[in-house]
Amino acid sequence: MTRSTPPILRAGLIGAAATASGIALTATSGWLIVSASARPVILTLLTAIVAVRAFGIARPAFRYLERLRSHDAALGDLAERRTRTYRRLVPLTPARLGRRGRSEVLTGAVRDLDDEVDAQVRVTVPVLSALLAASVAAALTVLVLPDAGAVVATQVGLAGLLAGGLWRAERSTYAVSLRARAEVARVSALVSGNALELQAVGGTEQASRWLAAAHEDLVRATTRQGRVRSVGVGSLLLLTAGATVASAVLAARADLAGPVAALLVLTPLAVGDALAVLPDAMSARARSLAAAERLQALLEQEPAVRDSGDWPVPTADGAVPGLRLRRVTAAWAGDRAQLGPLDLDLEPGEHVAVVGPNGSGKSTLLAVLARALDPRSGRYELDGDDVRGLDLEQTRALFAVVDDTPHVFASSLRENLRLARPGCGDDEIGVALLDAGLGHWLAGLPEGLDTVLGAGGRGVSGGERARLGIARALLSGRPVLLLDEPVAHLDHPTAEAVVSDLLDASRGRTVVMVSHRLDSLEGFDRVVDLGGTTHRAEVGS
Repeated sequence: MTRSTPPILRAGLIGAAATASGIALTATSGWLIVSASARPVILTLLTAIVAVRAFGIARPAFRYLERLRSHDAALGDLAERRTRTYRRLVPLTPARLGRRGRSEVLTGAVRDLDDEVDAQVRVTVPVLSALLAASVAAALTVLVLPDAGAVVATQVGLAGLLAGGLWRAERSTYAVSLRARAEVARVSALVSGNALELQAVGGTEQASRWLAAAHEDLVRATTRQGRVRSVGVGSLLLLTAGATVASAVLAARADLAGPVAALLVLTPLAVGDALAVLPDAMSARARSLAAAERLQALLEQEPAVRDSGDWPVPTADGAVPGLRLRRVTAAWAGDRAQLGPLDLDLEPGEHVAVVGPNGSGKSTLLAVLARALDPRSGRYELDGDDVRGLDLEQTRALFAVVDDTPHVFASSLRENLRLARPGCGDDEIGVALLDAGLGHWLAGLPEGLDTVLGAGGRGVSGGERARLGIARALLSGRPVLLLDEPVAHLDHPTAEAVVSDLLDASRGRTVVMVSHRLDSLEGFDRVVDLGGTTHRAEVGS
């Protein structure tokens, strides 16, 4: 093997040596047992004894080395692919994520990447190892008895054809199963999210029927998938049994010595054991291809921001820019605009609340301001310059965005905050938490900033989650804060306290907060209502 050989193929060749050692161990063990039954002089069995010991040691040694090589190659590839995927996801956020949240998309992409790369370990290596070792066994059997070798070769060939058919069936059933699972999730979310409304209109029984129908479809899809797998495994067992019986008949007709006959009879059995990895490998292959298709569909979308120049942002470091929209319209997809035409002036350091009915373009406005979505028409200026001529990365670095459900990572409180500004110290994190109204909460944590949050750690309430998102925004030091209904799920007293702490801590910065509720808006310089057709943002506080 040369250095140019792909690492995963080198692992497959090492795995083939481990599998071949297992086949040889079974065959030589049979030869040794039958030979020993005649009670010959022990010295005549030394070669077989040494071979059995050598193959017995070689199989786990090669398998261990194969595991090291294959997992090292797969994990290295996974790290590189994750980096590339994250870079490709950033331009798609949030305009191309559909109705899914950013954390949900990220989790799905990570799982799909895992499944795609996992195919190297669960498909490439085991299939290559099994087929190579089985082919070598067939070739060596031909040297002993050509007819028996032909039986083993036929066994290997039929197993390959069976694996191909099993893969096609697995792809079909896996796709059906995925659609059924997605439908169950969709109906469950629909029913649970509208439970009160369904009770009010007497629709709970109909909703139950929807759920029952979705679950029945899932059960049928899962059952079909299990049947396909069972047929594949059962067929391989029957193939192995047939090859073993055929070899036994041929060995008997050839009038061979007992030890040689035992070797020929056990070889198809050992080859069948090596080929038993094929059903699981085909299932992993179907899962990997489906994951790759989902990732491709996600990542090959056209970014929502295409107009970007290379002019440096005129705003000096730390300075708060003035923002101006003139007759701006914007849409996430399709021909219908979700925003505007809108005229809006945001003076440096101004605190503005944006209200309006559902569908009036509140979240779309924040996406345009944050340069996550291009205006469809009109002009968006930053300190008098059209943003479409400014460097995109520098422009986005001026904005900190907080949505209604900030993600809490399964890590320490320190790392949950430090992602907003890598390299910041504990004192700065403490100030951000204090400014966000989490000072008493932090003081009550026994492990302080080392407290683990999220899955497997300390849970956080809705108010604490909202304040953590605000603390990240404050810690980032960015001069413009854009908040998309950060207190939507909080009770009135908690919402008022969170907003009050936010405004106090962000004096000197521009704040634009979207809200569907008209309470908790005291303290803002202006309240902009997007309920009309053309909006000039002249509504007073």
